[in-house]
Amino acid sequence: MEPKGLIKLKIVCPLLLCFASIVLFASKVDAVSVDDSFIAGYATAVLEREFNLAASSLSLKDGVITMRAEEFEGTNRDKVIASLSCIQGVVRVQVMEPEQQATNEASAPAPQLSTATPEGEQGEAENSASNRVILPKGRLFDPLIADPRWPHFSATYQYYIDDKELRNVGATSFGETLGLYRDDAPFRGQWQLGIQAAVFAIFDLDAHSYDLVNADYWVGVPISYRDEAFSALLRVFHQSSHIGDEYLLRNRVDRVNLSYEGVDVKLSYDFGKWVRVYTGGGYLFHRVPSDLDPWSTQFGFELKSPWTYLGGVVRPVAGADFKNVEENDWNTDVSLRVGIQLESAKTVGHKAQVMLEYFNGYSPNGQFYERSIEYMGIGAHFYF
Repeated sequence: MEPKGLIKLKIVCPLLLCFASIVLFASKVDAVSVDDSFIAGYATAVLEREFNLAASSLSLKDGVITMRAEEFEGTNRDKVIASLSCIQGVVRVQVMEPEQQATNEASAPAPQLSTATPEGEQGEAENSASNRVILPKGRLFDPLIADPRWPHFSATYQYYIDDKELRNVGATSFGETLGLYRDDAPFRGQWQLGIQAAVFAIFDLDAHSYDLVNADYWVGVPISYRDEAFSALLRVFHQSSHIGDEYLLRNRVDRVNLSYEGVDVKLSYDFGKWVRVYTGGGYLFHRVPSDLDPWSTQFGFELKSPWTYLGGVVRPVAGADFKNVEENDWNTDVSLRVGIQLESAKTVGHKAQVMLEYFNGYSPNGQFYERSIEYMGIGAHFYF
């Protein structure tokens, strides 16, 4: 029998090759660089939708947005700059003052620009108001696209490999992250208070009535932080798990009264526009049953193609998530996803993904946390 590590390696390599093939094939069909034109369109949409600004002077080069100061009249300049800086791919925002514009027009040398970082630092800007926002749009910590338990909307078909009870499974999730309050952090960057909620469920598609097998109810309060390429998430959460009645009636399984509260921390860093790595850990401080081991660790990476296709709408993406749980003797749960992401500057951050998926490890479905499972599948995922 081959070692588990070798088996997982044989799965990881083809999925990474699949991601590379999508990028290379698409580049021959309709390659459009994630160049400044796409980011500029995204930024223009943000200005129009959130601030009612035309921003006719907006220009972008190598991820640096430049705008004239008069474009900000009647708005909170710090708030506008902070929103633009949160756009993926934006390095910083530069504001050209009137006197600098005149100097630039009268002489060849490039103008000296007052710069503003994602935290809203404004140099010599007159408006030094706070960037506090109630019910802010967007997020400071991006979703983990390969994490099987990230709150979002999804529908997935899963084919269980060599499982004694399940073969064809439908998996759904209903949830999202909502921002409640955002403001400048004490030193630099921004922080945000939010709420997350989700229901994760799986169904036996081979049963006559597509029986509900397991449903997990999850709610959390996250505090997120971002400073340019670095972001972090601290959250307190609750989960309770329930087994489906029809599944319970036709299967002799021991139902577990599983419920817990915990806290976790995740740290993330973006290397350029297309590579993201993250790591973190968690602790369950209230557990039912009480003998559950409390500690867990998590790490992973994501790849996003630096090119978009079909008019800037399609982007190849891939992710790998690895989780180790003390309760399962620190064995590694592997979750891999690769596919395409649908996005548009007009939707300002809304994304949809169609992903091929692979999982090998202990089940993330609450009632079956002691079972080792393996499946492959395909799913649709939505982030708002």
